[in-house]
Amino acid sequence: MGKVVMYASVSVDGFIADERDQPGPLFEWLTGGDVPLDGSGALTVSQTSYDYVRPYWDAIGVTIAGRHVFDMTDGWDGTPPGGIDHVVIVTHRGRPEGWHPAAPFHFVDGVEAAVARARELAGDRLVEVAAGDVGGQVLAAGLVDEVRMDVVPVVFGSGKRYFGAVDAQRLLADPDVVIQGNRVLHLRYPVRR
Repeated sequence: MGKVVMYASVSVDGFIADERDQPGPLFEWLTGGDVPLDGSGALTVSQTSYDYVRPYWDAIGVTIAGRHVFDMTDGWDGTPPGGIDHVVIVTHRGRPEGWHPAAPFHFVDGVEAAVARARELAGDRLVEVAAGDVGGQVLAAGLVDEVRMDVVPVVFGSGKRYFGAVDAQRLLADPDVVIQGNRVLHLRYPVRR
């Protein structure tokens, strides 16, 4: 069974978006290099970032996100982002009526059910959990194996927190990856059990 990984780009002070859900400069590192990260040509990163990010992206089988992200992106128009096979949406409202019936999106109630469904769909591939409120809930439930963050040199001061509303201390192991790219620091922490 694949690992469950919590992931996002984040400001130095721990935010994944500002108060208006805007990422601001958090994704600039994805267009600030000379190595294409995907087939679109829109994402270009440093060679160092490519060597770290591309294998990770290729290993993801399923992404878990919350209904808020789904609504903000209009469900990626029914096509999972970044070539992901499936997306599991945590929601109390279920699948929107008439919404892309054949799209590989799965709507579940609760983070435990989301992780169970995602693991079933992913097999031995990674389950990625979007950081934020849902990611924090999955971490609090003890279901995250690894925390990855792309730390961008910006201070937001307020906004949407990387770990959402986690209300208790959680211990991570020492980072087993620390890589400096252009305008980004890639970090990977195993979760201590």
